[in-house]
Amino acid sequence: MASASPELERFVHEALLRGHTREQINQALLAAGWSSEQIRGALENWAEVPFALPVPRPRASLSAREAFLYLLLFSTLYFFCWNLGSLLFQLITYALPDAADADWRLLRLGGAIRWSVSALVIAFPVFVFIARHVSLDVERNPIKRLSPVRRWLTYLTLFVAATVLIGDLTALVYNVLSGELSLRFVLKVLVVGSIAGTVFGYYLWDLRQEEGEA
Repeated sequence: MASASPELERFVHEALLRGHTREQINQALLAAGWSSEQIRGALENWAEVPFALPVPRPRASLSAREAFLYLLLFSTLYFFCWNLGSLLFQLITYALPDAADADWRLLRLGGAIRWSVSALVIAFPVFVFIARHVSLDVERNPIKRLSPVRRWLTYLTLFVAATVLIGDLTALVYNVLSGELSLRFVLKVLVVGSIAGTVFGYYLWDLRQEEGEA
């Protein structure tokens, strides 16, 4: 839901109070230069219920508890994705070692693999538990889907995932043009693309679901 300016909110409130229809208000504001998204956001602040006065809808508020849950949720998501990618990279390196690497470099993979597995064992259950808790909370109180911290962190996650995808594809094209494409490199590109693409696709779908319900 788009946030409306105070002037726009006051205008919509006064217009509804004087009995103008939503379509009339929409047309007047469009003619004045307001965007459809801004107008929709202002109109959605008022419920369509039969009453003598405009009835405001409940608005999402930000609490310390809510901020804590969403920060922990997205932090564990990033931590999980990083360590999943790291683990898969190490397994690819182990399965397809570089002939120029010394044997001791392969031996060092054992500690790195143990760390990644340990991180996944801790981060994944925490992420699932918090995600389930937040999902149930949103089902009980749908207004919480419009939480400012949820939207900001969702868009930040989309930005990070999109940036990773762009960098991943750039590295792929660069190596193709350089003629230095190896199976190990391609597999690592696929790992990064799959993780970032899955995160991007899911949260983009989630935002579209939210806009569809608004």
